[in-house]
Amino acid sequence: MIYNVVFHPKAEEEFREAVWWYGNQQEGLDLEFVRCIDEAIQKIKREPGLYPIEFENYRKKVVKRFPFKILYEIVDDNIYILAVFHSRRNQEQFRSRNK
Repeated sequence: MIYNVVFHPKAEEEFREAVWWYGNQQEGLDLEFVRCIDEAIQKIKREPGLYPIEFENYRKKVVKRFPFKILYEIVDDNIYILAVFHSRRNQEQFRSRNK
């Protein structure tokens, strides 16, 4: 099955802020971060049910090399990304987000 990936607006904002932050830390680190996030999303698309359920129907994928996690839900042929967040943040705050 081919899945469409849809970002919650806040997840997209979090992702962009992280890209900006890494870009200001070291040249090229923002591109490496984007590559790692993309790699994680591609793995989710290939086997969306592989990763553990964190709460309700939301699953968690840990990002390689960076201390980030992706929270997502599978609905039909869509993968809804609820959050792209630093692992030190409390994920409880994401429960109130709507699709």
